[in-house]
Amino acid sequence: MSDSERHVFSVSELNRAAKEILQANFPSIWIEGELSNVAKPSSGHMYFTLKDERAQVRCAMFRGHNRLLDFKPEDGSQVLAKAQVSLYENRGDYQLIVEFMEEAGDGALRRAFERLQKQLLAEGLFAEEHKQDLPELPQCIGVVTSPTGAAIRDILSTLRRRFPAIPVIIYPTAVQGIDAAGQIVNAIKLANQRKECDVLIIGRGGGSLEDLWPFNEEAVARAIYASKIPTVSAVGHEVDFTIADFVADARAATPTGAAELVSPEQGEWLRDFQRLERQLAREMLDVLEAAKQSVTWLRKRLKHPRQQLQEYAQRLDYLERQLASEQRHHLRESMSDLQTLVAQLQRHQPQHHIDNLQTRRVFLQQKLIAACQQQLNHHQQQLAKLAYGLNTMSPLATLERGYGIVTDSEGTIIRAAKRIKPGDKVTAKLAKGELHCSVNSVG
Repeated sequence: MSDSERHVFSVSELNRAAKEILQANFPSIWIEGELSNVAKPSSGHMYFTLKDERAQVRCAMFRGHNRLLDFKPEDGSQVLAKAQVSLYENRGDYQLIVEFMEEAGDGALRRAFERLQKQLLAEGLFAEEHKQDLPELPQCIGVVTSPTGAAIRDILSTLRRRFPAIPVIIYPTAVQGIDAAGQIVNAIKLANQRKECDVLIIGRGGGSLEDLWPFNEEAVARAIYASKIPTVSAVGHEVDFTIADFVADARAATPTGAAELVSPEQGEWLRDFQRLERQLAREMLDVLEAAKQSVTWLRKRLKHPRQQLQEYAQRLDYLERQLASEQRHHLRESMSDLQTLVAQLQRHQPQHHIDNLQTRRVFLQQKLIAACQQQLNHHQQQLAKLAYGLNTMSPLATLERGYGIVTDSEGTIIRAAKRIKPGDKVTAKLAKGELHCSVNSVG
């Protein structure tokens, strides 16, 4: 091969070509291993070696990515890193440019957390329209947690302080370990079957991601979603988030916060009751005042029986005068008609006929007078009956027959002996005068 057919690389070209090949075939990878030779120069960048039992690779992590670390990298730490495969051209060293790094144990769990979170979000388990409202004043509070942990002590202490009258039912379960998720699911189902409480706190105290992992299990998330009882998730501390927090109807940063969320503050309720009591008293006074005014108005309209009798008597007098006037008017009209007939007879001068008519006139006149008298007697009898009926119904007539009207010291008529007791003062109104009496005995 001639010199013109050869392609001779310089060292720089070779390293650059190798770097491009590496970067093209390994754009971004995840790698797990143990840290060694960790170095942190003043530039802020970090250099270290990532190794396993059989091999090692040099790594660099620049300052911009270092600030995002949530742990302190040290020799011997097992880590999970996201990196780009590259080559340091100046020395020809193959290396990894690390963009993200976390401790390996939590890293695997976090990836599982993210996968389940995306799955359940897509299924709609986190949607707000599925959230149930928490009761304003629960009749009973259920707690799914360890019966011996600090969380249950904090919850019970807070509930006793805020509203000790609300009963609490504990559904004991493990909150850590391989069996915890299944026990939590069973406790939630048991609470829904027994229907003893109307809100359910599900939680535990703080811990590592692995400690809190039962509350990130899919079975627990689906049991919370299926619960007919409103749920409050209270897992760990404020910075801790679990799948249960997203599925539950409400999330509290701590168990203490959950107890405060589901229980009203007793003092506020007492103040509300006192305010409502004052409002009710005012409204009752308003109703009583309106009733008093109504009674006063009715009392003014109420007439005494004597006054009514007087009005009836005046009415009778008026009717009697009107009847007499009508009779006189009718009689005058009849006499006028008669005189007209007499005049007509006189003009015709038939004596015999006149005599007959005269006789008939006398007869008719007498008959008319008799009829008028009879009619007058009938109306007088009717008036007498009406007057007698009114007089019979009059309390005054009752008094005239020897009866009396007994009233108490306030003027109220006594209709039953049980209304008074020995020693009471009563007044007996008679037809003429009154008797002021003292009751010796009641039969």
